[in-house]
Amino acid sequence: MASTDYKDYYSTLGINKTASQDEIKQAFRKLARKYHPDVNPGNKQAEAKFKEVNEAYEVLSDPEKRQKYDQFGQYWKQAGQGFPNTGTGAGVDMGGFDFSQYGSFDDFIGELLGRFGGNPGSRGGQQSYSYQTSTSRQAGYGGFNDFGFQNPGGSTTQDSEALISLTFGEAFPGIEKQLSLGGEIIKVRIPAGAKTGSRLRVRGKGPINPMNQQRGDLYLKIELKPHAFFQLEGDNLTCEVPITLDEAALGAVVEVPTPDNTTAKVNIPPGIRSGQSLRLRGKGWVLSTGGRGDLLIKIAIASPKEITQQEREYYEKLRDIRTHNPRSNLENVRL
Repeated sequence: MASTDYKDYYSTLGINKTASQDEIKQAFRKLARKYHPDVNPGNKQAEAKFKEVNEAYEVLSDPEKRQKYDQFGQYWKQAGQGFPNTGTGAGVDMGGFDFSQYGSFDDFIGELLGRFGGNPGSRGGQQSYSYQTSTSRQAGYGGFNDFGFQNPGGSTTQDSEALISLTFGEAFPGIEKQLSLGGEIIKVRIPAGAKTGSRLRVRGKGPINPMNQQRGDLYLKIELKPHAFFQLEGDNLTCEVPITLDEAALGAVVEVPTPDNTTAKVNIPPGIRSGQSLRLRGKGWVLSTGGRGDLLIKIAIASPKEITQQEREYYEKLRDIRTHNPRSNLENVRL
């Protein structure tokens, strides 16, 4: 990644570097609602901004990713993918390393492997190396920790892992993705119901060991981008649905979006409270074992910020004739 590709995620969310996790979440929700495609149909600029906001939140909401981003800036992803440790005798001091002398991380890897006696070629050469986190499957001995280069006397293949980000709309039904791996284009089918942490094995598409030309497998680790309405908890989807005061008191039937891009009618029982959840069975996430999880609907009673004069009069009448005191149990509270 060239230095000009650096993205200031803090600036994208409009927060400073000392922001708490709650402040990050609040900033994301505000911007996600503002730029969501459903609110801005056909607006390409809003769509691009929505993607930028999602990308920034994806990193800053994860303490481990945020720490790497703060430390390594534009190279935070590569820094998290493993470097040979100092036990190899390479003497690499990551704490004070200056990345700015390299035009891209590929240049850095090329020079680094050259120091270890590999054959990366000169900077800007045609030979390509994978720098995803790799593990080796070998019958032999010895080697460097994460790059998977082994003693040529052993039988060795390399496996690599790469991160792939999906939207909820891509992961729920499954999707075919086209990936570019060192100049090679491959198509990968992501099955329906992929979740953050899921791993997909692509046989024979890992890096080639330059010592013996054996090729390992590629493991794709799935990461879901945040959604403005749905959240995924285990095998279930959750969402928050606002209702009015009269709907809470009298009960109602409301329509709730589902991941099928349809709506479902939900019965709100009279007297429901904020924070209570209703369950729609079989309307949640696609399960790897078949079938569907549940959709959990968290109720939020929404008080109006602005009311008409007639509404005010009726609210005042309700106040005058109301018999229920929701704070009656507080009268005897003592330390």
